Amino acid sequence: MRKILLILALIMTYNTQAQQPLTPEKLWEVQRVGGIGLTPDKKQVLLSVTTPNVAENSFKKEYYKLDVNGGKLIPITKEQLDNLTIKYNADKSLKLIHKSVKINPVLGKDFYKELSKSTGRVYEGLDHRHWDKWNEGSYNHVFIENIATGVQTDLMQGLPYYCPQEPSGGEEDYIWSNDGKKVLYVTKAKVGTQYVVSTNTDIYEYDIDTKTTANLTEGMMGYDTHPSFNKDGVLAWLSMKEDGNEADKNDLYILHEGNKINLTASWDNTVFSYIWSNDGKKIYFIAATQGTQQLFEIEPFAKNPTPKQLTKGIFDIGDILGQSGDLLVVSRNDMNRAAEIYTVNLKGRKTPLEVKQLSHINDDLYKNIAKCPVKERIIKTTDGKDMFAWVIYPPDFSPKKKYPTLLYCEGGPQSALTQFYSFRWNLQLMASQGYIVIAPNRRGMPGHGVAWNAEISGDWGGQVMKDYLAAIDDIAKEPYVDSSRLGAVGASYGGYSVYYLAGIHNKRFKTFIAHCGVFNTQSMYGTTEETFFNQHEFGGPYWEKDNAIAQKAFTEFNPIEKVGAWDTPILIIHGGKDYRVPEEQGFQAFTAAQLRGIKSKLLYFPDENHWVLQPQNALLWQRTFFGWLKETLK
Repeated sequence: MRKILLILALIMTYNTQAQQPLTPEKLWEVQRVGGIGLTPDKKQVLLSVTTPNVAENSFKKEYYKLDVNGGKLIPITKEQLDNLTIKYNADKSLKLIHKSVKINPVLGKDFYKELSKSTGRVYEGLDHRHWDKWNEGSYNHVFIENIATGVQTDLMQGLPYYCPQEPSGGEEDYIWSNDGKKVLYVTKAKVGTQYVVSTNTDIYEYDIDTKTTANLTEGMMGYDTHPSFNKDGVLAWLSMKEDGNEADKNDLYILHEGNKINLTASWDNTVFSYIWSNDGKKIYFIAATQGTQQLFEIEPFAKNPTPKQLTKGIFDIGDILGQSGDLLVVSRNDMNRAAEIYTVNLKGRKTPLEVKQLSHINDDLYKNIAKCPVKERIIKTTDGKDMFAWVIYPPDFSPKKKYPTLLYCEGGPQSALTQFYSFRWNLQLMASQGYIVIAPNRRGMPGHGVAWNAEISGDWGGQVMKDYLAAIDDIAKEPYVDSSRLGAVGASYGGYSVYYLAGIHNKRFKTFIAHCGVFNTQSMYGTTEETFFNQHEFGGPYWEKDNAIAQKAFTEFNPIEKVGAWDTPILIIHGGKDYRVPEEQGFQAFTAAQLRGIKSKLLYFPDENHWVLQPQNALLWQRTFFGWLKETLK
């Protein structure tokens, strides 16, 4: 017995020594698995594997098929993939494509042919730039292509509308009807200034025979997206109610026997994505719940359709790729593992249903990387509510030691803080450098009821800031937290949070890091490209002096007004192609810190947008990030 125990002890020691904490360099060896869908016979999964090449500052993307019951990856070419995913009509005589079409004159040479070297642009509305691109007068349009003749027909008839939607829409924005006689597509039928102050996308139906177009969601004023038919021709889609509110509750609708039916009207949550079951009797969808993303089902034709949760665990179900028999194919990830392809056995005898790993792209890499313990924590807020939070601990955590601790501030401001895996804001990576990370699901996050999600709008610097301080104060009471070495980090609204906390933290924090954060709400209102966002979140424009909500957003809740109380080192990061939170926000913050004599540093990427996408830039980001923490949390 003593010999067996000695052998076990040696094995455990070896495993501990073999597994090393995650480093930025090791993170950029992780291959990125992307689920595409199922093959037409639904027997195989189509997926991509993207491999970063830091030395070349590039990515290599490869494509594969994988049997839904397991087995080896089968390499396929991009051409083979395209052939498997072509959107044919019923008899395969026609297919759907999209491409960019020049519609409006914008460039100097569009107006004056002889000024071919002019760099000027002329705009008559606010849709002059979006996300990280300038509008040069071209728009994505959907076309029907005749397979026999190659003739292409523009379904959007030369109108200045987008489909797929900018900046992140894809082929899910257009579909065939089951009989192949009609095409449905999503677009926002607005131009210029009206385009940027609205979220009112609609689902349009183009009739091939009559060459006419009908608006199927007319009168529904928010986002209407993701149309999909079941096998019997019943249409489903996702819909938000309020125009201008990108974070409104996302409900699941069907059009059945001429009636629009909201399946989730009484459900206190929001739907992220969905698919029909193969038999057309159920809909499977993903929603946030208690700090995770899980799989749900609903029976749309039941007397009282009620969502039922199918999976549960400390992980996220990211995408639903399709159904193959009794298996639902999904992607799954958690804070310690990047996404892989999994299957969910729909015939499980009890819930939660079994979730089984199908692809194993990164298994060998992760064998040598130490996991970080991830624990749930419930924090009492200042208004007496229970707030869910994740706490991520270093791999070798010991309650007998003291650790510097980071408050992670999520963006959005209505983004879900779940078991996400990021190649930049990677909480496992932060904890692996010796930090405890507290990540609260503060006001504004989905998964805790519609009211909780909505409470942040018009109140950016209010209760949500008390939520943040409640979270850091709660974890700081633990004997293993070094309360003299606390930091706050975040991006976008999380960057706003850092700037705001810097003026109200009352010496709680020893360091701050803000990435692409909102520093001045007034200049943000005048320079961001999606005006509807600020209109909703700030309650209106800054010139409405009798608008109490707006005036609070531009004064009391404006971080620039708190700079006089800044007294803590701050690292500021911004991208030059970020038009959502433009670069002047970061420049203003850095100028203020420098002129006030506060230890500060600016990391600026002229060729990055709201994200940092290039491998070497990402490594520079992470080395600067952790270098700053090491320097300021001594």
